[in-house]
Amino acid sequence: MVLVMPPSARFVRDATKEEMGREIGEAGKPPYRRGIHPGMYADKTWTMRQYAGFSSAKKTNERFRKLLENGQTGISVAFDLPTQLGLDSDDPLSSGEVGKVGVAIDTISDMRDLFDDIDMTSISTSMTINAPATTLLALYVAVADERGLPRENLAGTVQNDILKEYISRGLYIFPPEQSIRLTTDLMFWCKENTPKWNTISVSGYHMREAGCSASEEIALTISNAIFYARNAVNRGMDIDDFAPRMSFFFACHNDFVEEVSKFRAAREIWYKMVENEFSPKNNRSSQLRFHTQTSGVTLTAQQPMNNAIRVAYQALAAVLGGTQSLHTNSFDEALGLPTEESAKIALRTQQIIAEETGIVDHVDPFGGSESVERTTDRLIQEAEKIIEDIESMGGPMVCVKAGYQQRIIHESAWNQLNRVESCEDLVVGVNSHQDHEDLDFEGLVINPDDEKRQISKLIELRENRNQDLIGKKLSELRDSCNDGSNIMEKIISAVKAEATIGEINNIMREEFGTWVAPSGV
Repeated sequence: MVLVMPPSARFVRDATKEEMGREIGEAGKPPYRRGIHPGMYADKTWTMRQYAGFSSAKKTNERFRKLLENGQTGISVAFDLPTQLGLDSDDPLSSGEVGKVGVAIDTISDMRDLFDDIDMTSISTSMTINAPATTLLALYVAVADERGLPRENLAGTVQNDILKEYISRGLYIFPPEQSIRLTTDLMFWCKENTPKWNTISVSGYHMREAGCSASEEIALTISNAIFYARNAVNRGMDIDDFAPRMSFFFACHNDFVEEVSKFRAAREIWYKMVENEFSPKNNRSSQLRFHTQTSGVTLTAQQPMNNAIRVAYQALAAVLGGTQSLHTNSFDEALGLPTEESAKIALRTQQIIAEETGIVDHVDPFGGSESVERTTDRLIQEAEKIIEDIESMGGPMVCVKAGYQQRIIHESAWNQLNRVESCEDLVVGVNSHQDHEDLDFEGLVINPDDEKRQISKLIELRENRNQDLIGKKLSELRDSCNDGSNIMEKIISAVKAEATIGEINNIMREEFGTWVAPSGV
């Protein structure tokens, strides 16, 4: 008789201190260097969450359902630039950008189409949205309310990380103080209404893509996260009210050992900082949970099939580093939006790692490696020094207004570019093993008529809605902007009355004002 051990019993246990020659702890125990769960993937595989969104809500819905049929376990929504800036599709500033780098969402009608035939309580939804995060979450909740779904059963994440927009990405709307007020309003509201929702995903990804190093990615991300935590506590929340629902979002680049070590270092730093400053009673408050996306900036237009190999190694590094959720880029993303076939290959990459490599049977299999432990220690030291520097200058918000983090990123990006141009850093197909062949590639093309259809749909909705009700709901929203009350329910009420994203965010622009970062980002 052959005895087959259950998955939860197969994983390799932590080596002893004597075997390691140093104290690095155990998975599932502070300081979480080796992972936040004792069994890690032997108990539960990471969430496979492919980032998707293009053209119309209906077309994006088709892609979502196809990905779910292929085994994806979570939805991650990409919004177009006008939506990310709180603009309607027919705004003059939206011209030429509607549906190009994500899905266009103007009203509750679009959100209904986006999740048509998708059970919003059986999947976890991530929305990469920041400045108008309150509006997009309000639309999601409004659709769930229409379907009679309990708000407390909704699970997912809204990025809601505005500091990194000022630092690296540039898609902000309001001045920093007012933006932080919206961030905290959303966190307060979710605590009472959607307890399964991750209220903020503090993102290092965009700062890393903009050019910072691994240690800078850790430092800038955790520095921002501590700022959000302090702000929430100062507004009257307890650390255990929100920290268990904070999540993080990191990039995974090509330096395999450094990337594995980066995630381990980030977990240890977050644990120490939260414990030292806030003394939480809930262990989950100091556990760093994170989503990883393989690096878009490392993908090359030259020899694009090489990107599939890069993505596979980056994904493996993220898994070995202990990620809770993973998106794998498609090999053709340096050339355009991913095709259905390339998106399927990206998903299959994760499934092969999970089902064929045997990695899931081991907890932190690289733990104790001299290279990994030494690199983890180095990254901790470098990141803590940067965090100390930011603190000494008055904290993240003061530094953002002075352009300090922006300068760090610009300098690192410049140095990286020089290393590639001098061939100190080799990129296969770019400055190494070049083919000098013309690109023969047909990517996904957005039909220009889709923008016209989106605008026509929006105009028709405006003509047929209750204008008096809209005026009333927007007036109530304006009052909430000025009296300091939590803004979420007012936005939910407005979107249910068919107010548009542009109308809602224009009210807030009028009351809060706008802002330009000192770096020009």
